[in-house]
Amino acid sequence: MLNFFRRYVFHDFGLKLFSLLMAILLWATVTRDFVTEVALNVPVEFHGMPENLQISSDSVPPAQVRLRGPARQVQGLRPWDVHLIVELAGLQPGSRTFQLGPGNVHLPRGLTVAQVVPAKMSLDFDWRKTRTVQVRPRVVGTFSRDTGMHIANVLADPQEITIAGPQKRVEAVDAATTDPVDATGISGRQTFTTRAYVSDPLVQVLRPEPVRVTVIVGK
Repeated sequence: MLNFFRRYVFHDFGLKLFSLLMAILLWATVTRDFVTEVALNVPVEFHGMPENLQISSDSVPPAQVRLRGPARQVQGLRPWDVHLIVELAGLQPGSRTFQLGPGNVHLPRGLTVAQVVPAKMSLDFDWRKTRTVQVRPRVVGTFSRDTGMHIANVLADPQEITIAGPQKRVEAVDAATTDPVDATGISGRQTFTTRAYVSDPLVQVLRPEPVRVTVIVGK
């Protein structure tokens, strides 16, 4: 047994140890993760916004975060691993420009932020307002002149709805309207069920419910 070790294990031991170390070094070099860069489209998260404040810009521009790190880690990123955060605590109504950079990005350890595009973002803010507006039904349809029939009256139930949104936008709303109801060919009284809405995309209808539109047709 001793001869076996002398002949096959300890013979040229230094050379064998050197070869083993070189093999380990070569393996580490080949399997090492190379640094790579990836661009991710990330939604902007607004933290700390006062409860009675609201974004009044027509849209929030998308942001792209470019990250660098080990290829294996970058390829394993999930959409919810990266957060682009803008703090709004203490903000007042008006226009505000925010600088976007690595300090706004929360991401897993081992990764770094190469760039945020755009580097700045301008938004408008306004107080949130709630208001009640009238519902104006939209009725379409044609009647033959020979019959002498026409739309005598239109009733809405409910007659009013509550809307909410940025103050200036809400104050600019004159009334809510309904999807069109077709009164062609009816006589007497007929009720339709539809929905009311406002055209401004930043103004929402609170507690939306069906609207019953009654059309009264007579001579």
